[in-house]
Amino acid sequence: MAASELYTKFARVWIPDPEEVWKSAELLKDYKPGDKVLLLHLEEGKDLEYRLDPKTKELPHLRNPDILVGENDLTALSYLHEPAVLHNLRVRFIDSKLIYTYCGIVLVAINPYEQLPIYGEDIINAYSGQNMGDMDPHIFAVAEEAYKQMARDERNQSIIVSGESGAGKTVSAKYAMRYFATVSGSASEANVEEKVLASNPIMESIGNAKTTRNDNSSRFGKYIEIGFDKRYRIIGANMRTYLLEKSRVVFQAEEERNYHIFYQLCASANLPEFKMLRLGNANNFHYTKQGGSPVIEGVDDTKEMAHTRQACTLLGISESYQMGIFRILAGILHLGNVAFTSRDSDSCTIPPKHEPLSIFCDLMGVDYEEMCHWLCHRKLATTTETYIKPISKLQATNARDALAKHIYAKLFNWIVDHVNQALHSAVKQHSFIGVLDIYGFETFEINSFEQFCINYANEKLQQQFNMHVFKLEQEEYMKEQIPWTLIDFYDNQPCINLIESKLGILDLLDEECKMPKGTDDTWAQKLYNTHLNKCALFEKPRLSNKAFIIQHFADKVEYQCEGFLEKNKDTVFEEQIKVLKSSKFKMLPELFQDDEKAISPTSATSSGRTPLTRTPAKLTKGRPGQTAKEHKKTVGHQFRNSLHLLMETLNATTPHYVRCIKPNDFKFPFTFDEKRAVQQLRACGVLETIRISAAGFPSRWTYQEFFSRYRVLMKQKDVLSDRKQTCKNVLEKLIADKDKYQFGKTKIFFRAGQVAYLEKLRADKLRAACIRIQKTIRGWLLRKKYLRMRKAAIIVQRYVRGYQARCYAKFLRRTKAATIIQKYWRMYIVRRRYKIKRMATIVLQSYLRGYLARNRYRKMLREHKAVIIQKWVRGWLARTYYRRSMHAIIYLQCCFRRMMAKRELKKLKIEARSVERYKKLHIGMENKIMQLQRKVDEQNKDYKCLMEKLTNLEGIYTSETEKLRSDLERLQLSEEEAKIATGRVLSLQEEIAKLRKDLEQTQSEKKSIEERADRYKQETEQLVSNLKEENTLLKQEKEALNHLIVEQAKEMTETMEKKLVEETKQLELDLNDERLRYQNLLNEFSRLEERYDDLKEEMTLMVNVPKPGHKRTDSTHSSNESEYTFSSEIAETEDMPLRTEEPSEKKVPLDMSLFLKLQKRVTELEQEKQVMQDELDRKEEQVLRSKAKEEERPQIRGAELEYESLKRQELESENKKLKNELNELRKALSEKSAPEVTAPGAPAYRVLMEQLTSVSEELDVRKEEVLILRSQLVSQKEAIQPKDDKNTMTDSSILLEDVQKMKDKGEIAQAYIGLKETNRLLESQLQSQKRSHENEAEALRGEIQSLKEENNRQQQLLAQNLQLPPEARIEASLQHEITRLTNENLYFEELYADDPKKYQSYRISLYKRMIDLMEQLEKQDKTVRKLKKQLKVFAKKIGELEVGQMENISPGQIIDEPIRPVNIPRKEKDFQGMLEYKKEDEQKLVKNLILELKPRGVAVNLIPGLPAYILFMCVRHADYLNDDQKVRSLLTSTINSIKKVLKKRGDDFETVSFWLSNTCRFLHCLKQYSGEEGFMKHNTSRQNEHCLTNFDLAEYRQVLSDLAIQIYQQLVRVLENILQPMIVSGMLEHETIQGVSGVKPTGLRKRTSSIADEGTYTLDSILRQLNSFHSVMCQHGMDPELIKQVVKQMFYIVGAITLNNLLLRKDMCSWSKGMQIRYNVSQLEEWLRDKNLMNSGAKETLEPLIQAAQLLQVKKKTDDDAEAICSMCSALTTAQIVKVLNLYTPVNEFEERVSVSFIRTIQMRLRDRKDSPQLLMDAKHIFPVTFPFNPSSLALETIQIPASLGLGFISRV
Repeated sequence: MAASELYTKFARVWIPDPEEVWKSAELLKDYKPGDKVLLLHLEEGKDLEYRLDPKTKELPHLRNPDILVGENDLTALSYLHEPAVLHNLRVRFIDSKLIYTYCGIVLVAINPYEQLPIYGEDIINAYSGQNMGDMDPHIFAVAEEAYKQMARDERNQSIIVSGESGAGKTVSAKYAMRYFATVSGSASEANVEEKVLASNPIMESIGNAKTTRNDNSSRFGKYIEIGFDKRYRIIGANMRTYLLEKSRVVFQAEEERNYHIFYQLCASANLPEFKMLRLGNANNFHYTKQGGSPVIEGVDDTKEMAHTRQACTLLGISESYQMGIFRILAGILHLGNVAFTSRDSDSCTIPPKHEPLSIFCDLMGVDYEEMCHWLCHRKLATTTETYIKPISKLQATNARDALAKHIYAKLFNWIVDHVNQALHSAVKQHSFIGVLDIYGFETFEINSFEQFCINYANEKLQQQFNMHVFKLEQEEYMKEQIPWTLIDFYDNQPCINLIESKLGILDLLDEECKMPKGTDDTWAQKLYNTHLNKCALFEKPRLSNKAFIIQHFADKVEYQCEGFLEKNKDTVFEEQIKVLKSSKFKMLPELFQDDEKAISPTSATSSGRTPLTRTPAKLTKGRPGQTAKEHKKTVGHQFRNSLHLLMETLNATTPHYVRCIKPNDFKFPFTFDEKRAVQQLRACGVLETIRISAAGFPSRWTYQEFFSRYRVLMKQKDVLSDRKQTCKNVLEKLIADKDKYQFGKTKIFFRAGQVAYLEKLRADKLRAACIRIQKTIRGWLLRKKYLRMRKAAIIVQRYVRGYQARCYAKFLRRTKAATIIQKYWRMYIVRRRYKIKRMATIVLQSYLRGYLARNRYRKMLREHKAVIIQKWVRGWLARTYYRRSMHAIIYLQCCFRRMMAKRELKKLKIEARSVERYKKLHIGMENKIMQLQRKVDEQNKDYKCLMEKLTNLEGIYTSETEKLRSDLERLQLSEEEAKIATGRVLSLQEEIAKLRKDLEQTQSEKKSIEERADRYKQETEQLVSNLKEENTLLKQEKEALNHLIVEQAKEMTETMEKKLVEETKQLELDLNDERLRYQNLLNEFSRLEERYDDLKEEMTLMVNVPKPGHKRTDSTHSSNESEYTFSSEIAETEDMPLRTEEPSEKKVPLDMSLFLKLQKRVTELEQEKQVMQDELDRKEEQVLRSKAKEEERPQIRGAELEYESLKRQELESENKKLKNELNELRKALSEKSAPEVTAPGAPAYRVLMEQLTSVSEELDVRKEEVLILRSQLVSQKEAIQPKDDKNTMTDSSILLEDVQKMKDKGEIAQAYIGLKETNRLLESQLQSQKRSHENEAEALRGEIQSLKEENNRQQQLLAQNLQLPPEARIEASLQHEITRLTNENLYFEELYADDPKKYQSYRISLYKRMIDLMEQLEKQDKTVRKLKKQLKVFAKKIGELEVGQMENISPGQIIDEPIRPVNIPRKEKDFQGMLEYKKEDEQKLVKNLILELKPRGVAVNLIPGLPAYILFMCVRHADYLNDDQKVRSLLTSTINSIKKVLKKRGDDFETVSFWLSNTCRFLHCLKQYSGEEGFMKHNTSRQNEHCLTNFDLAEYRQVLSDLAIQIYQQLVRVLENILQPMIVSGMLEHETIQGVSGVKPTGLRKRTSSIADEGTYTLDSILRQLNSFHSVMCQHGMDPELIKQVVKQMFYIVGAITLNNLLLRKDMCSWSKGMQIRYNVSQLEEWLRDKNLMNSGAKETLEPLIQAAQLLQVKKKTDDDAEAICSMCSALTTAQIVKVLNLYTPVNEFEERVSVSFIRTIQMRLRDRKDSPQLLMDAKHIFPVTFPFNPSSLALETIQIPASLGLGFISRV
């Protein structure tokens, strides 16, 4: 079809853009021929009218379909042009973060300016052995391709790395060399690959510098040849260098630096060894301060200096030479500070004693005056005379700089030469791979001689590249047998001719250099005259006569002629060189030796860049050695010769191309500058490759791929059984122009654009099908929706009408009800109003009447109270008046009577004074006196009576007075009370009045309060309702909080459980890691052992001198010399000469072993005695507590006494046996010493006899003590036996008496009840006591068991420690104890988690215990060492005595003497299940049973594990004979023979599986019959009788376990080698579900696979292989648990390799491939279910692969999708998730790519996840293997040995 037909509406095109170079647009209408304008719609939303060129009328480039964007290979694009290439690279670099892309045979590498995790050893392993097109583009893929083609084609290879400064050439070359070093390894022990990699720091320090474009720019080109031997292992390397930029030594541009080594020296100037160099800051030297940027950010020059020195040491450059190099470099810096002063215009001088020159001369070891003279003068030689001419200051400065450059170039040469010497190998090189790291095409504003040489070299390389690409295209066409048409491609031979042919630019330059007065201007004129207007590639600038333009393959470049001649001549004064050659510094003259010792023919250097090559000897022979002719060749001529040599080398190899692209000039990570990228793509030849591919048939499909992809374009009748014919028929219908495609043998070739046309047809067909499907489905959906809506409408109508009717009926009912309600409501209202009024009236009346009554009552009360008051007042007034009147009357009476008495007294006084009165008075006085006397007497009598009466009356009066007084007081109190009551009454009356007022006020207030109460009630009710609502809410909150608390508790519980599970998992992981480390050590040990054997064989072959007496002792033998029974001390005293003596000489170690056995038995008896003594003390305490003043009634029970007697008899028999053995030993020793009592060894024998006697006496004592203790135990046990009725009743007679008494008293019933209750009480007490005793006994048993286990562990630890050297024993014991204490600490930490104080006290006690244990261990270790020394002394004396005696014994005596007099079998019956063989038949046994045994026959015809059973039965017999040498020899031979078989047939799965099964069975037999209780639980009684009796083979069990681990690892490697070729093809590439995966067009790399396909593997192939593995392991009787571990390892390998390839293959990351993977995984799971292996953990190993497949299938758009992905992909690392999302590629146009924002969202969500940054899974990882104990139920005595094994020399016992 015509190309214009593709320019239809919505077609996308590329249009030029000044900013973005190319911009995408979409056609708004179809293009018709003749249109001058295209209507376009840009991506930013603008419309544009694009005018076509009226001359060319070229249409814009079409854009590839989205399905092809981001392809691994640019040649897979349908439209091959510049914008498609640029866009594809940009999408891969920016969106997918992929820096590598194929472009046919070229690998395009874009510098990311960021460290990427894609260069690890796991990535190297993933690319190793893979076809180049099968994996994503990578530098490792190119290196692997070169390595495989070298091995396959027997042809040398080259990797050409090019690009401009800062593009990453050096890094790419380093990674390629690292790949070769890792994959191949070295053929010697000198670590050549490390030396190859170590050369990089040295070359970078002396050849790299900081430029404006790159901080570590290589300022030279290099070609490194990595040599390989016949086995394709690295044996050495060789380096050639080109174009060293010497001008940088003396000049640096702004923001640039000199070579790194100068700044490293200045930064390390403070080191002591550098003091002599007298260096300082870099700004102090002219040669390092010109750029103004002495420091590189992020680079420590001091550390870099240390790396450089370390690399020099590794490459064999001694410290003295290193210091010599640094002296020369420091001298160059000081030379740059030498200053000149002008005398006149033609001469100059150096100031006297100039310090920089003085330092330079001191460092260089030259004369100061001589150097000073020749820096300011030069020698001119003519035919007759020689002149010394002064030079000007400018000339002197230039000469100084030229000398500095020349010295540096020579030093560079010398270092490269020494690096090559270090990398040189004496082994013959079979082939090599060269890595060329050289400048790419350069063009600057000012281009000089350096750029001219670089671009000339790139022209040559581009020509070679074009020819190679053209050749590959031609080979492809010829291979497919399609018509070959010559492809027109750009040939740059005219440009090369312009430069290097006769009268070319270089030729004219050399000619001008020979002219005496040649200048740059005259040379330019010659160029114009020779080439201008004659060569189309040569032009002259319009405005310059000192420049010229060359049209290179990449671009036009304008070169400035100024400096060309000077740089080409490279003038260095010969006198200065002579001064340096005469140096006392030995290293300096080495730099200027004759050419036959020089490094390259290009030792003459330019002021620009120095070409350095390593040239064959034939090129150096013809060169004269005179100094005068040393600099005759120009730099251009030398460079041309070096370039020709390089091209010859490259043409003799198969080239591989790496083009490095610099994405931006600012070193921003993952930033793409389209302008810079296009410029470099044009310069590096990538676009030329595209153009060559586009000129032919760039798109190529296999017939099957084409059929799978475009099956939709075919009708059913077009599909034939012949795929090729089907494709032909379809293409003839689809594409009318037959020139647009060609049919090859296996592929269809399409012109450019045809695949896009087919994709358009396919997309249109699919779109039409989609439209039809959508139309049908939408119609069906709408019809379904209409019917659903109609049915819904009818239902709605029915319900609405019914609703309306119900509403009307409801309305009528409500109307009638409302009328009734109104009637009753109105009645209720009226009645309520009446009731309210009536109630109000009654209330008013009641209040009014009450008010009136209260008023009347108050008035009456007032009147009554007034009367009472008046009465009391009037009475008080009357009484008051009466009292006052009476008082006045009495007063008046008193006054009157006093007056009258005074008058009478006055009269009487007057009368008394007169005599007459007296006389009258005395008349009849006597009578009267007598009368008076009588009267006085009478009166006295009366007076007495009256006095008596008065006294009585006074008493009566007093009592009456008191009575009256009391009555008065009472009356007064009554009066006061009355007054108080009156007052109270008054107050009460007032209070009543007040209360009445208050009552009225209260009533009024009551109304208001009632009103307020009503309001308050309403408010309260409202508040209550609110509170209820709030309470409800609070309850809800409470419930929510309770629920939250429950959830939190649940979460905390779950968290704790998870934490516990995690900790458990962590412990399991730690255990597995420890096992893995141990097994890796075993693997490394096995590898080193094999390496040792290989080296030994190689040495044997190299020397070719047999060593008959040499036999290597196996490591297992040497490590287990002392593994047999009893004690390990004796093994240290057994010397090799004793083992080679006659059999009779073996008695001494046997006797010593018996002696040690007796000592061990004595120790056991002492321990048993101590245990019995403790038990006896405990029982005595119980007896004392239980006696309770009771009589002992011992009862002898026959059964117990019989048991004790039997035990005693057994003990006595054992002691008798020991005694017999002692006597026999004593007898044997006495017989040996009898012939000569005075022998030298007699004192030793006496010592031994005394010890034996003491041991026997001690045995007798111990026997008696044991018997006494046992008898005491029996008596005490019977004494403490409690009776049920012992504590309640005494004797039976007493009981009868009590019963008789109770009968008499009638108390039998009550006694019976009491006795019954007592019995019950005693029974309950007895039961509780019994339970407590049982619990205590159980605890004691557990404690005893734990102590036994601890004792066993301690014994094992002691046995292991005794095998260690003395200095390691304490450490091992402490380590064991610390481990135990750590476990105990963890237990107590959990126990005391709630009580920190107890835990703290426990920790303190624990530390004290640890300190005590350490001290105790030290003491014990000292004791052990002391005893061991004593035993060594005794053993040595016995050995000397035995040797001395054997010299005096005749052979006859030796024969007559029994060999093993003391080895008497302990069991007197015949043993079964043992095999006997002779010592000399051991090799025959091993040969027939191991070395020459074929597993297949044994596995099919015989019982599984038969060799293991036979070997163990032989070991049993040797154990039965107590022959330790035989046991050791058999086990060692068995282990070595198994290793030998596995080494010989280690790649055979059946062999490895067979011996893994038998080794495990042999190990299980050693455990099952070891006699240890833990292994005897499942044994029958008969099997327990077959246990080993004499030897403890625990150490050999460990050796066999290690051997089993090594066999297991070898088995894993074997099955991995078998499975690995199948996995990728079967799990990823093969379509198990046909038609699911879409096929995309493939590029050139898929077609040029370096290894032809050996056949396509499918998933069925993998399943068949798994079945084969499983059946073989089952036939060999492998343990089920071990089979599960093998299956788990197999599934891990399948999952890891599949996932790794998925992560490295962009074409596999699609939705359909995810479905394919999940289906394949389900088939593997089904296989596990069929084999009952689902619990093996194999399914879990596939979890990363399952999650990766799910990740390919889930939605990848929204944040919810991101959250789901983060939670789903728990087994994948962040790097793996991001990598899959970056690689996700739609196979069909209907799928969408993953956006960059979505990937960033995923990264943000996963930033807190702590996982490994490693991208790939470790496919070489081997899970730690365990061998669970699996006892055999097979009886050994039933095993029959088949005759087919050839073991007739073995007899059953």
